[in-house]
Amino acid sequence: MKQASIPLLLPLVCALFAGTAHAEKADSAKPMNVESDALRYDDLKQTSVFTGRVVITKGTIVIRGARVDVRQDPEGYQYGVVTAEPGKQAFYRQKREGLDEFIEGEAETIEYDGKADRVKFIKRAELRRYRGATVADEMTGSLITYDNTSDVFTVDGGTASPAPGVPGGRVRAVLSPKPAAAQPGAPAPAVQPPAQLRSTTTIGGEKK
Repeated sequence: MKQASIPLLLPLVCALFAGTAHAEKADSAKPMNVESDALRYDDLKQTSVFTGRVVITKGTIVIRGARVDVRQDPEGYQYGVVTAEPGKQAFYRQKREGLDEFIEGEAETIEYDGKADRVKFIKRAELRRYRGATVADEMTGSLITYDNTSDVFTVDGGTASPAPGVPGGRVRAVLSPKPAAAQPGAPAPAVQPPAQLRSTTTIGGEKK
């Protein structure tokens, strides 16, 4: 694998992984590592294309795919597309801010819209939310959209390319309830004092 280390590319590629309201904020300040078999950068068009076993890491973020296309618009917003090898799925994973939770998704194509701060998983899409090492929520469909700013998921079953194992392109989801949190200001449960021995002046009902 060849490692891409051209400084001019990094601002463009960072589009895929900028910190958001619910994503891990520290990721935006972490160094980015990009590995691929080939790289093409167009300074005039402000585009970069990584091809061949692309692996990108930046803080808690991990991206894998066969190809990653990134462009930047005149306003400075960036947009990225991650494409999988034929028959496989591209991969995206990032920690959520302030929580021991990760968002992890796979699809044939993954799109990032920097202006809307939105990630789309397209065709054979899967999305999982981990609490620690445990899968809390899991969903599959033809198109899954994750809005970082509102922390809202939308899932479309589709008709032309239903997800594997989902008849008729219907959505499949497994959603776990959030762990119960202690109510603010709630009184703590009373702690019973240990039993104590007490002296007595009688034995068997008779005075000493």
